[in-house]
Amino acid sequence: MMPWLYSALGLVILLLAGDALVRGAVNLSLRLGVPALIVSLTIVAFGTSAPELLIAISAVHEGADGIAMGNVVGSNTANILLVLGIPALMRALHTSECSTRRNYIFMLCASVLFIGLAFCGTFTLWSGLILLTALAGVLGVAFRDARNHRRNGNDCAADADLEDIEEADPDMPYWRVGLYLLLGLIGLPLGADLLVDNATIIARLYGVSEPVIGLTLVAIGTSLPELATTVMAALRRQADVALGNVIGSNMFNLLAIIGIATFIGPISVDPEFLQFDLWVMLAASLLLIPFVFFKQDITRVWGVILTALYLAYLFILF
Repeated sequence: MMPWLYSALGLVILLLAGDALVRGAVNLSLRLGVPALIVSLTIVAFGTSAPELLIAISAVHEGADGIAMGNVVGSNTANILLVLGIPALMRALHTSECSTRRNYIFMLCASVLFIGLAFCGTFTLWSGLILLTALAGVLGVAFRDARNHRRNGNDCAADADLEDIEEADPDMPYWRVGLYLLLGLIGLPLGADLLVDNATIIARLYGVSEPVIGLTLVAIGTSLPELATTVMAALRRQADVALGNVIGSNMFNLLAIIGIATFIGPISVDPEFLQFDLWVMLAASLLLIPFVFFKQDITRVWGVILTALYLAYLFILF
């Protein structure tokens, strides 16, 4: 039982430390006068993916490439089938009102690029640079659009939106900001090491491959923040937040996590991913087409379908 308990402890530490780091970084930026726009486009995006990033870095360092890959691929599949499915069971998501076509196309392109590089057999430093270049292009487009949006008189709305994120408070005392940053910087590597080390032990004890552990235990755990955000967005009838959260998170996972992790070392791709899991991830992404292009709502029926598909995927994995 101890590896399971240590894995759970590592996951809890990761989630709490990631949250603390985002809060500290956001409020430090606001105290230093960095525009809210820049904070929302960069620090919040990077910070909320910190657990996945630290797990990938730790896994590559420990030689557990299957956990690093499984975390990214499994998280993206879980984000669509589980993170959108469960909230839809509670309340229909009115995605017909959302305008996410371009970001969704970016996500599909990122998925195809990621799969293409995966078929090279190993993610090398050059593969990572290609992924990070694509990420820079996406962020550049987002920054340009947001800046134009603010020039058209929407500054107050953008700042108001940021105040709903991670206790954004331009007047937060520096000691509290420093405490958040310290807890995040200490907790993230500690939690990542605990989770990766013990997930590897579990894989060996039960004869389960590292890719499967990464696709399930680690991926579901690191998708919990997205699930919590989407549930709250569903309850507040903010379908745009729910869908945008999933699309943005998936795009960032594909381009940033493995891209940065390749600086630690090459990441080999297990044949299991090439034969099955990458295609499941792509198929799950394509399931969003009716909601993005044909103005369909994610109703409770769709919630049942998406959740059932994810449970079926887990059944096949095990």
